[in-house]
Amino acid sequence: MANEIDKTKLTSSSNYRKILYELVKERSFKFGEFILSSGKKSNYYFDGKQVTLHPLGAYTLAKVIIENIKDENIQAIGGPTIGADPIVGSLAPVCYLEGLNLKLFIVRKTAKEHGGKRLIEGPKLLPSDRVAILDDVLTTGSSIIKAIEAVKDVGCPVVKIIVLVDRLEGGTEKIESMGLKVDSIFTMRDFDL
Repeated sequence: MANEIDKTKLTSSSNYRKILYELVKERSFKFGEFILSSGKKSNYYFDGKQVTLHPLGAYTLAKVIIENIKDENIQAIGGPTIGADPIVGSLAPVCYLEGLNLKLFIVRKTAKEHGGKRLIEGPKLLPSDRVAILDDVLTTGSSIIKAIEAVKDVGCPVVKIIVLVDRLEGGTEKIESMGLKVDSIFTMRDFDL
C-alpha cells in the first residue's frame, strides 16, 4: 500500500478511514523502550508523522477530518506545532478542492520574539470564529490544552478536538473536563495496544 495508490478506492468516507487505518498500523508504530514527551516510559512509540507526511496518509486524513467537521459550522482549524503542522498543510489543498474556506493555523510553543511576535500563525482569528483543534496524537493533553488556551485568549469558541490517535493515557478525560468534545479517529484499542 505504501508505494501504490489505487485511486478507485478513494470514493467514500468509510474507505478513507480504512485506508488511513492501514497506513497508521503499517507505518506509525515502533516497539521497544521509549520516553514520551510527557516524560512517561512506554514500550511503544506512535510516530504520526510517518502517516501525516505520507502523500496518501495526508490526503486520507484531510478527507476524514473534513467529514468529521462538515456539520459543525467551523470557521477555523489548527493545532499545536509540530504535530498539527503537516495535518494543517494537507487540509489546505483539500479544502480548496472541496470549496471550503476554512482558516488554517498553527499554534507555536511560544510567541515569536521578532516580527509580528505571534503565538498563532495563519489568518487572523476573530472572536466569532468557531474553532476545531487538531493534533496527531493525544497522550496527556498538555500541548492541545496550550493550543486551546491560545485560541480562547483570542476570544474564539473551541468547538471540538480531533486527534489521529488517542493513546488513552488521560488526555481525553482532562480535555473533556474542560467541557470540550474529543473526537479520536483511532485509539490504541483499535490497534490492540
